[in-house]
Amino acid sequence: MNGRISALPDKTKIRYGKFLTVLFFTYAALFLFPLKIVPKNVPYSYALYDKTGVLLGASVASDGQWRFSPGEVPDKFAQAVIVFEDKRFYYHLGVDPIAVVRAVVSNIRAGRIVSGASTLTMQTMRLLAGNKPRTFGQKCKESLLAVMAEIRLGKAKILSLYAAHAPFGGNVIGIEAASWRYFNRSPASLTWAEAATLAVLPNQPSLVHPGANRAVLLKKRNTLLQELYARGRIDAQTLELSLAEPLPAKPYPLPSGAPHYLELLKKTNQSAARFYTDLDSGLQKNLYRILERHSRELSRKGIDNAAALIIETATGKVLAYCGNTGLDGRNGTTSAVDIVQARRSSGSLLKPFLYAAMLDSGRLLPDQLVIDIPTRIGSYKPDNNVPLYRGAVPASEALSRSLNIPAVRMLREYGISHFLDYLKRCGFTTFTRSADEYGLPLILGGGEITLYEAVYAYAQLMNAACGRSGYSGEHVFPVSAGAAWLTLKALAEGVRPDDESLWRVFAGSKRIAWKTGTSNGNRDGWAIGTTEAYTVGVWFGNAEGQGRQDLQSIRTAAPVLFEIFASLPAAHWPAAPSENVKEETFCADSGYMAGRYCSRIVKGFRPAQAPQGTLCPYCTAVSFTPDGRFQADMSDMTGVYEGRFPLIQNRFVLPPAVEYYYTRFAATYKKLPPFVAGHQGAHPSQLAILFPEQGARIVIPIEIDGSAGAMIMQAAARDIGTVIYWDIDGVYLGSTQGTHTMTVRPKIGTHVLTVTDSLGARRVRTFEILDAG
Repeated sequence: MNGRISALPDKTKIRYGKFLTVLFFTYAALFLFPLKIVPKNVPYSYALYDKTGVLLGASVASDGQWRFSPGEVPDKFAQAVIVFEDKRFYYHLGVDPIAVVRAVVSNIRAGRIVSGASTLTMQTMRLLAGNKPRTFGQKCKESLLAVMAEIRLGKAKILSLYAAHAPFGGNVIGIEAASWRYFNRSPASLTWAEAATLAVLPNQPSLVHPGANRAVLLKKRNTLLQELYARGRIDAQTLELSLAEPLPAKPYPLPSGAPHYLELLKKTNQSAARFYTDLDSGLQKNLYRILERHSRELSRKGIDNAAALIIETATGKVLAYCGNTGLDGRNGTTSAVDIVQARRSSGSLLKPFLYAAMLDSGRLLPDQLVIDIPTRIGSYKPDNNVPLYRGAVPASEALSRSLNIPAVRMLREYGISHFLDYLKRCGFTTFTRSADEYGLPLILGGGEITLYEAVYAYAQLMNAACGRSGYSGEHVFPVSAGAAWLTLKALAEGVRPDDESLWRVFAGSKRIAWKTGTSNGNRDGWAIGTTEAYTVGVWFGNAEGQGRQDLQSIRTAAPVLFEIFASLPAAHWPAAPSENVKEETFCADSGYMAGRYCSRIVKGFRPAQAPQGTLCPYCTAVSFTPDGRFQADMSDMTGVYEGRFPLIQNRFVLPPAVEYYYTRFAATYKKLPPFVAGHQGAHPSQLAILFPEQGARIVIPIEIDGSAGAMIMQAAARDIGTVIYWDIDGVYLGSTQGTHTMTVRPKIGTHVLTVTDSLGARRVRTFEILDAG
């Protein structure tokens, strides 16, 4: 090639060099020189789509315009706008010479500008430049940009930019906003008549407004439809039906199906304008319908706000998200609060995680008896939701009944600091204070959680029970498959309080592991349920924190939880994870590992990797007189029993303090008879002080009339005929028989209580009375 150029005459070489130079700079101008064709600072509306691409919600752009980012252009609109605006769109390179010649001739003949030569590409450049005045210089610039855009971007991108930036009247910019605003449907769903209407609007966007302009709009639309028919784009029947369609009436509001979720996505991913999510539009609409209906009813009782979340258990995909109710304005500004992400008192929602942790640690077996008696730990005195004490109750039942005292005692044994770390590994990020600051009330709602994290934690329990790895994160989920399955089994099958039992029937054949929770002061009503397929969380309350007497989870959140599950497909319940649970023999009375003295035994499961557990401490061999009427040992075999041997039986025997309450609910429990008269041996575990507890710090309130208040002390003896003698600080107070209570008014300070029974047994407690002021 170089040899050929060298052989050319000098003048030819100069011309050839100039040609190459012009060619190079032309190429550089078109392809290499940085020239901003598409502005990067155009503000777009944020848009939220469901899993099938249905628009669920959008927010206006920062400049107040409804303007969606460029996307795919529907075929009907593309054909209509090309026929109307630029018939040779696919045959020119940004500037249409034929249109230019035609416009020049028409304008010369008319003596004024009656026709333009702008192509769709040139119009797009003008729109992107902000619709600057149509001067000759601006026209030349648009022409140059149009050619460059054709080369750099291509026809499809140019058409997408035009469709996204064309004006459609008012603050409606772009085909997607216009389609929803005027026809309440997606651009892909437009009819030919609707597509034609929108195709002619950017030419005169004011035509969309009511009045005389509508006749002009109708004429322009119908003319375009007839031209589409003439060009073979639609058939005669479509033309006839399209011409009969009315023009759009009053504009529709844009969809607002999940506003709180949209706001959440905007905060977490500000670089995106379109959010394609896993939301299910059908589930989303149904969730809002259910929640809004119940919220309206409860607002009459001063409970104004509600929230709910549905996720796919296995994947964690958010299927429906309702951050609050009252979006019609009835709740004022509180409806804008996203309760799903708000920190609220946990109520009893953490109890299943403590139960699972205790199972995995070996400190607890699934149905092991846990203590449920009046308890005071220092100055802290927890109480059950219902002021009843069962003495001892299986741990699984304590969980399903949501008993507070067993939970507090379990947390004391497990350790607050240890449990806080455990909760963090379960996915809770809101526990930022120290163990001392939370204290034992942590398990009863003394800490704050979010509905979002709670739902995911319960879903992780189910995933663990199913042997699924769950979701990736900073921490490995700490609950074993065995402990998770046993915990969910207790929540799905366990005995419920009387006022909750009907909801189990309401759930029908769908097996759900569920838990409710009501925070202190009735400020939050929670309900969370999980199946292998779905996990659902519901919250009711007031965003500003006001408590209400009727704000109880079983009457607010639980009915909604089960109505939501009733609308979801049934799911399989996970089978026992055979490799992660171990079958053991348990004492049927105590739930502990069966020991040598346990007469009644049952088979059951415990987590396979957990320590074995404790042998039953309550079943023991007891020696009776031969007729079984009294306790006795060999030394008592005198008189009528002379020459006979004691009767030895294995018996289930609880401590007196526990037995005192246990016998009120356990009709089959057999109390031990008293020792035979004249028994000189030991009388083990016959006497207990129920209140006050050792080290208790007590405030005795002043009576209404201003007089000093009183404290009622309690004790228990196994034998109903036992006499108990009461003494405080060496001062004798009196004796009791049958029911052992003593009313006293001790002074402020530390005191020592001593009780002694008629058999010589003695118990001592130290307690402190604090100033009521």
